[in-house]
Amino acid sequence: MMGVSSTCKDGSTRITMDNGKYVRYTPEQVEALERLYHECPKPTSTRRQQLIRECPILSHIEPKQIKVWFQNRRCREKQRKEASRLQAVNRKLTAMNKLLMEENDRLQKQVSQLVYENSYFRQQTQNATTLATTDTSCESVVTSGQHRLTPQHPPRDASPAGLLSIAEENLAQFLSKATGTAVEWVQMPGMKPGPDSIGIVAISHGCTGVAARACGLVGLEPTRVAEILKDRPSWFRDCRAVDVINAMSTANGGTIELLYMQLYAPTTLAPARDFLLLRYTSVLEDGSLVVCERSLNNTQNGPSMPPTQHFVRAEMLPSGYLIRPCEGGGSIIHIVDHMDLEPWSVPEVLRPLYESSTLLAQKTTMAALRHLRQISQEISQPNVTGWGRRPAALRALSQRLSKGFNEAVNGFADEGWSLLESDGIDDVTVLVNSSPTKTMGVNFSYDNGFPSMNNAVLCAKASMLLQNVPPAILLRFLREHRSEWADNGIDAYAASAIKAGPCSLPVSRAGNFGGQVILPLAHTIENEEFIEVIKLENMGYREDMLMPGDVFLLQLCSGVDENAVGTCAELIFAPIDASFSDDAPIIPSGFRIIPLDSGMDASSPNRTLDLASALEVGPAGNRASGDLSGRSGCTKSVMTIAFQFAFEMHLQENVASMARQYVRSIIASVQRVALALSPSHFGSHAGFWPPHGTPEAHTLARWICESYRIYLGVKLLKNEGSDSILKTLWHHSDALVCCSLKTLPVFTFSNQAGLDMLETTLVALQDITLEKIFDDNGRKTLCSEFPQIMQQGFMCLPGGICLSSMGRPVSYERAVAWKVLNEEESAHCICFMFMNWSFV
Repeated sequence: MMGVSSTCKDGSTRITMDNGKYVRYTPEQVEALERLYHECPKPTSTRRQQLIRECPILSHIEPKQIKVWFQNRRCREKQRKEASRLQAVNRKLTAMNKLLMEENDRLQKQVSQLVYENSYFRQQTQNATTLATTDTSCESVVTSGQHRLTPQHPPRDASPAGLLSIAEENLAQFLSKATGTAVEWVQMPGMKPGPDSIGIVAISHGCTGVAARACGLVGLEPTRVAEILKDRPSWFRDCRAVDVINAMSTANGGTIELLYMQLYAPTTLAPARDFLLLRYTSVLEDGSLVVCERSLNNTQNGPSMPPTQHFVRAEMLPSGYLIRPCEGGGSIIHIVDHMDLEPWSVPEVLRPLYESSTLLAQKTTMAALRHLRQISQEISQPNVTGWGRRPAALRALSQRLSKGFNEAVNGFADEGWSLLESDGIDDVTVLVNSSPTKTMGVNFSYDNGFPSMNNAVLCAKASMLLQNVPPAILLRFLREHRSEWADNGIDAYAASAIKAGPCSLPVSRAGNFGGQVILPLAHTIENEEFIEVIKLENMGYREDMLMPGDVFLLQLCSGVDENAVGTCAELIFAPIDASFSDDAPIIPSGFRIIPLDSGMDASSPNRTLDLASALEVGPAGNRASGDLSGRSGCTKSVMTIAFQFAFEMHLQENVASMARQYVRSIIASVQRVALALSPSHFGSHAGFWPPHGTPEAHTLARWICESYRIYLGVKLLKNEGSDSILKTLWHHSDALVCCSLKTLPVFTFSNQAGLDMLETTLVALQDITLEKIFDDNGRKTLCSEFPQIMQQGFMCLPGGICLSSMGRPVSYERAVAWKVLNEEESAHCICFMFMNWSFV
């Protein structure tokens, strides 16, 4: 029975029943019902009767009328939320429409300018041809050449007036890039504007250096946006520090600042970058807030700074942020990043890292927009997430992980790092840091229980070039299958450094760790980054408490989206203790994989490179000795590995030897996995089957569908006669997995939903046995019903619980299993289909 509610002038509520009868509620009754609604929005029949008994003011109302009131109240709440959501979407669409109109105007101006330049150059070509036939002297050419020797930027002084002149020129050049046609912008591959997109992202085409631009809407006021973006280390993970050397106010109410900024090097094979910048903050006539920056150089005769050791001085061309208030709240922001990162200073094979506008957009421009959106969400939804922590606290933990890993990769001397002598093989670099700030909070004690005072941290790092393996897929495998590359004893040793207990050199602990369990903590809005806790012992656990004595890792994972263009993939982790306090010591280790331009030649994937000594670096761009050309168009990337270990000083030699061997074993494991994931090695047992697949995959997909139709009498897919059976099967919403007909059945194939359900990849699928994914009841049912599959050809399983490869419980509504027949009509495998599955 349903009804329609309406509010009367006196504040009471009237319910129209289906039979035309009106029920009028007094304001007191409405207040009582509202209070009960907030306690229980959907009460059962028993609960509604209880409400009537407990609330005398509702005693004369029938339970059916109460039911109708709650139904209508839920409907109004749903309509209110939907209306609020639509209003928010409408505001965003309005703002996006405004941005698109501005972009359209800019493109029209650019087209007009190109048409004009085309006609101008055509006329100049004709004039030059005429001149060449009538005048053979070079006087006019010399005169023209002398005229062009006038410097583009005349020298200025370093006085406040001179700095203001530089700032005003910088502002004009920045605005011409943000909203004008100074740079030819093209849409970044894979980015499509829409209400759910991060914004409009473009990269430069044919300009000096690398440049990226983004336009978007954020739910923060302009002054707050400017404050956040000025604090670059808080959102730009590659930024080591920004120091304000000097600041001054201008007559127009603006601010000029002299900045010195340092950026981490992304890999061990290249030096870090630094910048001497002038930043100008001002308010335009239309009320827009502008923050623009550019490098200072000698040609402008402004302030200068001598080069810093171990840094390459890069140049920031006019860049910045244009922030405009948006109607209804929030801000419309234009971001421009334009840099010349001096690619000549790195080996030629790595130069795509410094010549890619796409990489700049991903790591800097889009990172700024994502950070603003994340903070906006945290302000509007300050919910407590995993282990009682708010999003801001977890974000701070992820920043500490990233910063600690960057420090390990770069190993700056001013941070206390010193290089150890090589053992004769230069593939792994080892550094030691015994500074108090590095070892603060790390606990050691001797076996006799007395504390150790001489603590230090050792870092073993290396870089390697990979070919023909997507970074996202490789990183996902490393995350999900830690046992394939990690040593349990060394994990336990690393964890002992942050526990109050004796510390000793690692020993083999095979068997003490039965696997890993991933306990998610939080993720960003677009799931491009998430932080989690890894439990390394096969013991019972509670997600609201870490048990003392267990080994846990705090882990940061990013870049696992295979469809993202130019994304850097990272897996960074650090041991934590049971208290998991916010100020606990963190000693991060991990992996970073950065894609390289497919057009560049790279070394063999089986070659380990901390090749700083073997790679020739210079302006001429010499190739690495022994470099092997890769195939044109294949995927190439550079992987950086860095592992840190806290230790006692008297064990330095032993720990250094252990660290070298450990990193080398990891390199060998990564090379083996990369080889298995390489498309050139795909076969019938491939680790990755794309929808177009191999001939064997197409044949298996056809067998699966035909056998299903034979045994169950209906079609599995709607269009089985088309040529895209495998593609349709791959994208089927239900989880489909095939297992072998062996004494211990193992999985041999799965569609995408099946891989998602099992939280694995096709490479690791064969390591999962059928009995591992079912609980006790499921195994009993499977054992009792399995003969039915072989005799009858199929069976239907009731709903139940299964387990992913990570140990997470998965519920499914029901499952069907059937025998898959080959061309000879003999059993090839068993296929399971889990319907309406979800993680518990």
